Amino acid sequence: MTRRLTTTAGAPIADNQNSLSAGERGPILMQDYQLLEKLAHQNRERIPERVVHAKGWGAFGSFTVTNDISKYTRAKVLQPGTTTKMLARFSTVAGEAGAADHERDVRGFALKFYTEEGNWDLVGNNTPVFFIRDPYKFPDFIHTQKRHPKSNLRSNTAMWDFWSLSPEALHQITILMSDRGLPTTPMNMNGYGSHTYSLWNEDGERFWVKFHFKTRQGHKFYTNEEGAKIIGETREGYQESLFGAIENGEFPKWDVKIQIMPEADAEQAPFNPFDLTRVWPHGDYPLIDVGVIELNRNPENYFAEIEQAAFSPSNIVPGIGFSPDRVLQARIFSYADAHRYRLGTHYEALPVNAPKCPMHHYHKDGSMNFIGQKTGHIDAYYEPNSYADTAKQDPGVAEPPLKISGNADRYDHRDGSDDYTQPRALHNLMSQDERQRLYSNTASSMQGVPKEIIERALAHYDLISKDYGDGIRRALEKQQPAD
Repeated sequence: MTRRLTTTAGAPIADNQNSLSAGERGPILMQDYQLLEKLAHQNRERIPERVVHAKGWGAFGSFTVTNDISKYTRAKVLQPGTTTKMLARFSTVAGEAGAADHERDVRGFALKFYTEEGNWDLVGNNTPVFFIRDPYKFPDFIHTQKRHPKSNLRSNTAMWDFWSLSPEALHQITILMSDRGLPTTPMNMNGYGSHTYSLWNEDGERFWVKFHFKTRQGHKFYTNEEGAKIIGETREGYQESLFGAIENGEFPKWDVKIQIMPEADAEQAPFNPFDLTRVWPHGDYPLIDVGVIELNRNPENYFAEIEQAAFSPSNIVPGIGFSPDRVLQARIFSYADAHRYRLGTHYEALPVNAPKCPMHHYHKDGSMNFIGQKTGHIDAYYEPNSYADTAKQDPGVAEPPLKISGNADRYDHRDGSDDYTQPRALHNLMSQDERQRLYSNTASSMQGVPKEIIERALAHYDLISKDYGDGIRRALEKQQPAD
């Protein structure tokens, strides 16, 4: 059956081909409200892109728990046999919305679980660590990944100037410049919660936790040269591969695993378990199987369901909590704040962001409030109130208190930190071929950088391993232009 075209107010449109004008050669009439509506909507089709993770690819699926971890958490989404609908979005970090997919960059790995107790968002990357351990440096770091204010070009100098002054970034840089820095597709990379979170059980016991998502499709990576060749043919390689695989019934899967640390262990650990630049040794905290993620449905409309998808670490459910991880603490604020700016005050009322369970709150008015207030009584637009059957607090879901001690101060996050041992261990795990590609990729990213900045960076690499520093030096010599 043919559907009748209408305006946004529902009025039927008789002619969608021609403007209303005063005669065949006359001017357009201002009373052509249909033309004005069409042009006005076109002017507003774009919303601000994400400051970071602007280029992304996503799909819907399910998360099924296959193992019993109930002794660690009361979260219903993590109970044995539970299947939960979910959304995944993968992304690059530095590039704009129109950037090429196959660029060397960290990949975002964001998951939204539509649980019966509200939405749980796990917003991580394809790396278990990050460049910083103090969120105060995040805006500065991101500025180095974006365009120079004068040239409007990406700046290798800015990037390496910051990194050479920030040795805590060495672990992540080593991963980024290794083979893992350029996955072939979103399906061929692991995901990590990266931060330390916490789980708490029915008895109020807390456990620190790291989340891991291991691809079943196998790790596959491109070299810089292979990536450049693909970019010359298509800038949308990731979108094509993810969308095409699901359309063809080739549903990608990831095994969900966790590392668990008893709450008291954090005080005695020889490393800071809340440091985003470090991993937990698997020998001390082995991986525990939880379940499997399968992506099996493409969005019907990319803008509505992927571009407007809003993930935030502030979205947790009873049984899952936070930790003293400083960068995580800042992200709890900054992500939701970014969505309110980019999408609107009530961004979580958008269908893709709305929980599947009942939702009751007293937030009033503001942009995009298209559901009013559903609090149980017309006069209950505040709390506490005297009306029965209205939205009330539930002390039964109270999280046990974090056991934290310390004095408030601006602690130097670089003072006394060992930023070299874990990158050294990672470097030692690599084969000679992998190391050579690591050295070459690192040297390529240093092109055009002043010598004094390169030397400052190389001094850090020497502290990781003399082989590491010398390997980059040899790669730099090979890449020098011929006289």
